Amino acid sequence: MNFDLNRSCEILERTPAVLQTLLAGLSDAWIMNNEGPETFSPYDVVGHLIHGEKTDWRIRTNMIIGYGELKSFEPFDRFAQNEISKGKSLRQLLDEFEQLRKDNMTWFRSLRFSEGDLDKKGIHPVLGPVSLRQLLSTWVVHDLTHIAQITRVMAKQYKEEIGPWTEFFRILSF
Repeated sequence: MNFDLNRSCEILERTPAVLQTLLAGLSDAWIMNNEGPETFSPYDVVGHLIHGEKTDWRIRTNMIIGYGELKSFEPFDRFAQNEISKGKSLRQLLDEFEQLRKDNMTWFRSLRFSEGDLDKKGIHPVLGPVSLRQLLSTWVVHDLTHIAQITRVMAKQYKEEIGPWTEFFRILSF
């Protein structure tokens, strides 16, 4: 499938509702566990998504449009949520993410990209030149990846409990 603004919005606009439905009201046993050191719990993922809404997708899009390859993106702190989520409940994080995404989608839908705009490049501090099309496609894949990560982390909470059925659930072997 090739990048398409409207198809991208189909996913990006739904992510907050997916997370609200999946996570709101769950006990800490579901939302605070992770897969080990330097991995994310569902709670951490929501904070990570908030940080991305504030510092990644919109800012990098504007940098590509405004500066092209003249300026490199700021490095993204994958663990910034450890500080920005401190003292907040999951409900607060879900609500904050929902509002930030709503604002970013309003902005995103207001943009009128030409094919030429989508081919413009910016400089990623690790990957080097990346196109706007690649950045925006990555935003969608990033959401889907973290939704899968959340469900995987949650499924693993019962890995030992399902006994011999483990072999039938690939999600438990990642």
